[in-house]
Amino acid sequence: MPNLWTALTRRKTDDVVENESKLARVLNLFDLTALGVGSTLGLGVYVLAGSVAYNIAGPAVTISFLIAAIASAFAGICYAEFAARVPKAGSAYVYSYVTIGEFVAFTIGWNLILEYVIGTASVARGLSGYFDALINKAMSTALEEALPINVNFLADYPDFLAFGVILLLAAVLAFGVKESSFLNNIFTAVNMITIGIVLVAGAINADPSNWTIPKDQLPSGTENFGNGGFMPFGIAGIMAGAAKCFFGFVGFDCIATTGEEAINPKRNIPLAVVISLIIIFLSYFGISTVLTMMVPYYNLDRNAPFPKAFDEIEWYTIKWIVTIGAVFALTTSLLGAMFPLPRVLYAMGNDGILFKSFSKVHNYTQTPLLATAISGIFAAVMALIFNLEQLIDMMSIGTLLAYTIVAICVLVLRYQDEDMDMKTVSLRCPAVIRQFFNGNSYREPNVLTSRITKIGIVVFAVICIIWDGIESFYGVESTTGTVTLSIIGVVLILITIIIGMQPVSGLELTFKVPLVPFIPCLSVFVNIYLMFQLDQQTWIRFLVWVCIGYAIYFCYGLRNSTQVTRTENHAQAAIRMQHTNQAFEPDWKVENGVNGVHGIAEKH
Repeated sequence: MPNLWTALTRRKTDDVVENESKLARVLNLFDLTALGVGSTLGLGVYVLAGSVAYNIAGPAVTISFLIAAIASAFAGICYAEFAARVPKAGSAYVYSYVTIGEFVAFTIGWNLILEYVIGTASVARGLSGYFDALINKAMSTALEEALPINVNFLADYPDFLAFGVILLLAAVLAFGVKESSFLNNIFTAVNMITIGIVLVAGAINADPSNWTIPKDQLPSGTENFGNGGFMPFGIAGIMAGAAKCFFGFVGFDCIATTGEEAINPKRNIPLAVVISLIIIFLSYFGISTVLTMMVPYYNLDRNAPFPKAFDEIEWYTIKWIVTIGAVFALTTSLLGAMFPLPRVLYAMGNDGILFKSFSKVHNYTQTPLLATAISGIFAAVMALIFNLEQLIDMMSIGTLLAYTIVAICVLVLRYQDEDMDMKTVSLRCPAVIRQFFNGNSYREPNVLTSRITKIGIVVFAVICIIWDGIESFYGVESTTGTVTLSIIGVVLILITIIIGMQPVSGLELTFKVPLVPFIPCLSVFVNIYLMFQLDQQTWIRFLVWVCIGYAIYFCYGLRNSTQVTRTENHAQAAIRMQHTNQAFEPDWKVENGVNGVHGIAEKH
């Protein structure tokens, strides 16, 4: 067990990280920001805003996007601090490998693979659905009649358009990072122009009365459109909408995977994360506002809301301009979703915890060619056989878990130093109790303060799970639920204060998460809450994926990790040095002057 624990917590050293890069550094701050915006600002604008407003949140979809943006911002700035610590390809996977340990790194990396594969497939499905809606569903009708899939957990028909688009863009990515980045910048510019046109045209045709439609004016029928007004589905609808809208912010973390291809990554990656999140939120908020003011929420098309919205106001020219722009935007989002996946495979293959063939870089393209091809085929097959709803839920749970682990890692790292094991502290009960509120007046992290922080973080996460379980069972409307949740909330605040009272590391970084530990703790709480909003089938699929990953790690990665060889080499070097020192020691002590020097030289 001690040997297993040592293997699971072995860390990659900074000198290895700096020396093993083979990729070309060609991406500047503008490229990185455009990559983050392009990979994120697609399906959420052109599909998600309409589908959430239609029968989940109504006009209050704007608040749903705000809540999702706050949750994503918490995760984003935690990613930014990680990027400032370790500028290396592989996103949070490598950051946690260097700072926490191998097992946590594999868990994050495996979940990121799920996020990017399903993110790519879902955007391709969204693009196909948008195109299908423009041709009056002729494509889906023909395919469903000719090639129906009669399996309840798969799509109704194979989507060959989504399959082909993914393979085409995978070929573009394989050709070279600079070329694909140039294409991404062009598409992102078209996307931003399209959003600008939508905002202007929508503002001109905005009717605030669409936010105050009374219940007696809602259409009658089998579908439930709530109680009318700004929040027709209440607070529950807003929170359910936020869980769905969270999907619209997934993708900004692809910036963090470009550490080996970014110019000045310690400065540009954190800046690009923050700038792209600001642009993304403002775009979503503006789009959802004008969309729900232009047309009553119950008249929106869930698959392609903008063409129908501009048809309703008879602005047909703007309709087609926006439609063409939407196709470019979804293509950009698809390119951005595909970009990080081969780099995560490359990083994990290079470390030996996935198959090492993934780490091969082609001499001409300077890209991980095999990893790009495998990831493209995998995502294309997922898009071919799964529908959009299944893909979105699967991606959300993996991403939320990765974000939670990142926030926990930031807390752990902020309250520890490399040399704290050398400091002598008292571990007796009175000293430990006093240290809860720093009664020992420590100014630097040590073993005691670090352990208090780590235990506090684990307890905080467990209590968050309990809070969400009680909230799901009782709700906030019952007296029992309200009292219980309030008491647990006070306990969570107390734990956060105890963590915040501990001394922090003095390590200087180009970017640090502000208001630690409050922002990382809020990130953990919100991410766990959103995970509890997902259904049982999603949890089952996710657990199957995790079990497959751990089987690969314990059967292959644990023994083939390159850290095994590095650790053995370091141990052998230390033994040789010890033997050399022991061989020199007698001559050094007995003889002196020139004779002593000659004795050492001869033995050496």
